[in-house]
Amino acid sequence: MKQVSRRTVLKGSAAALALTAFAGPSLAQGIEELVIAYNVNLPSWDPTVGPSAVNPTIQGIYQSVFDQFILQQPDLSPAPGLLTEWGWNDDKTKIMMTVREGVTWHDGSPFTAEDVAWSLTRAADEATGNPIQFVWSTLANIKAEGNTVTADVARFEPTIFKWMYFLTGYVLPKAYYEKVGADGFEAAPIGTGPYMVDKFERNAFVRLKANPNYWGGKPDFETVTIKFVTDAASRVAEVESGNSHVTLEMPYEEYDRLKGGGNVAGTAAPISDIGMIFLNDIDAMLDPNVRMAAAMSIDKQLIIDRLLSGYGVAIDTLQTPEYESYDVSIKVPYDPDKAMELLAASGYSPDNPVKFKIQTTRGFKPKDYEMIQAIVGLWRKVGIEAEIEVYEIAKHFELRAADQLAPAAFYNWGNSVGDPTTSTGFAMFGPSPHSVWDGEDLIGMIGPLWGEADEAKRIEGWKGVDKYIAENALVIPLLQYVQPILHAPGVSVTPHASGALLPHLMKRA
Repeated sequence: MKQVSRRTVLKGSAAALALTAFAGPSLAQGIEELVIAYNVNLPSWDPTVGPSAVNPTIQGIYQSVFDQFILQQPDLSPAPGLLTEWGWNDDKTKIMMTVREGVTWHDGSPFTAEDVAWSLTRAADEATGNPIQFVWSTLANIKAEGNTVTADVARFEPTIFKWMYFLTGYVLPKAYYEKVGADGFEAAPIGTGPYMVDKFERNAFVRLKANPNYWGGKPDFETVTIKFVTDAASRVAEVESGNSHVTLEMPYEEYDRLKGGGNVAGTAAPISDIGMIFLNDIDAMLDPNVRMAAAMSIDKQLIIDRLLSGYGVAIDTLQTPEYESYDVSIKVPYDPDKAMELLAASGYSPDNPVKFKIQTTRGFKPKDYEMIQAIVGLWRKVGIEAEIEVYEIAKHFELRAADQLAPAAFYNWGNSVGDPTTSTGFAMFGPSPHSVWDGEDLIGMIGPLWGEADEAKRIEGWKGVDKYIAENALVIPLLQYVQPILHAPGVSVTPHASGALLPHLMKRA
């Protein structure tokens, strides 16, 4: 049977329009190339080094090509992946892992336990540039024997297995990487994942081909092209016109307008990302009255209702209700009168405002810039004058790693494993490359929790840290995101609570 291509449908002839009206499902079944309009560029193909490795938004692309040590299911729970079993010995001085057999790399070579051991050893080596090296280096003497990998626990890390399905937790091919080197791998990356890289045009697109030998089963769509479309309005136009079948992160009013129109469907579900404002301990943010006033003068629910069409959950800590150490009792109230009182105590008022810069992306997340505009407007009423600087997300990572963010900087923080170390911990622990708050008091509170073996004590400790942060306004949490995804009716999209858009989970409707 002859298949009807997307190009034929979009010619605009009366016959084609009639065919679309009466034969939508069959046309959807005929999609040979699934096209996704993605909201960010891919700077690098190595998912374990550099700033790209800790960008949550890129993980969906990485997970299409590479497998992580442990599979994370759409509800965030772990499942057997390249590792089928894992755990500690009784006194937690060693870890043991069983490696899946019968898996092949994209070049046809066998995947082995040696690849797992090498990937873990490489991640732990400071010289490789893994931004989470300080986690992986808690393992030592990593050895492969048969289909088993063992390691000594050099320093107990309670979240080590969670990291195996989180940022930088990918298995790379030892023999291939050592043969071609870093530059060769960047030019022609291979993994064990559901898709293989067919063509990559930097800042434009990547075309993927289905891996026929994928251990998890061959994906539905033979070819997937991911276009890098950083402008939200352009992504909406891509799907509305039929030039792309799937996109994400658009204004919610556009999502509501299009999702039930017949030509476009939609799904919107809460994800693990939160919107927050980093506060850098410089300039005006050294004044606790300014910090608390900035936090108390933001009407989070109003912003969610007005700008995000109600899609969002207001939060007052860096935990969402699904995270392990979420504490419902920790609140930072909206109280503009109290904010003005605090500012007055430091000599500021609407007529004599405190001044600082706030940085934000524009179009990276739905209404990110507009939210900051609204916040700046609320601040102005109480005596805060903030200048907005727009930057690309890559610039945020660069400035944050160098501890050169402005006194305030908007960001979306991903924590798909829901552990407090990967939300409050890395965002607020001064020595972390992801933190810009360097207060010694907070460092002293967080430090002992990294290696706390008593799980109940560890979680309670993090709740105490969150309470201290809220009481001193060391960061401004805003909301938990709901991720909007628009797609062609003929494509069934399974949302992932991590926020990763995964083409191998997409099926023909």
